[in-house]
Amino acid sequence: MSMDDRALLARLRSGDQDAFDAIFRAHYARMVSCAYALLDDRAAAEDSAQDVMLELWRRRTELRIEESLTAYLVRATRNRSLNQLRHARVRRNAEPQLAGDEAVNAPAAGRVVATELREALVAAVQELPPACREVFELSRGKGLRYSEIAETLGISVKTVESQMGKALKHLRQRLAAWLPEGKEI
Repeated sequence: MSMDDRALLARLRSGDQDAFDAIFRAHYARMVSCAYALLDDRAAAEDSAQDVMLELWRRRTELRIEESLTAYLVRATRNRSLNQLRHARVRRNAEPQLAGDEAVNAPAAGRVVATELREALVAAVQELPPACREVFELSRGKGLRYSEIAETLGISVKTVESQMGKALKHLRQRLAAWLPEGKEI
């Protein structure tokens, strides 16, 4: 280990922030490059290097580096990056089991919400004026186009559009709590 490294480490052990800054500036770019070679992700590589530097600061008083400071930091960064890769692989392998656990509970909760929403929709449709409700049910329930509804009911397409507009406005207001922000019926 060079005399400069020994002096920097001695200052670091005593809590000298300037020594830490000097180590950071001298080694950070090399550490990021090492991590990037393994992770192929710039943000993850920077995270690895920053984690190692943070750990260097936290453990500064108990740190014993016999080899060069550069070798120590590069090896620590490499190990941190390999741990990230291992962790990502474990998470990927565990996803099917985790999804299975959530899938057991999700359908039941989804059914409850769907039932509540269906009941709220039925109640809101029942509140519509009869002509408005009829147009809405023909459009949404039977899937008829506006021109088909107009022909069936003997009214103009403009009247169908107007009635649907009123129906949708009413339903949006009544079902606002069920709709995500910015979603339409």
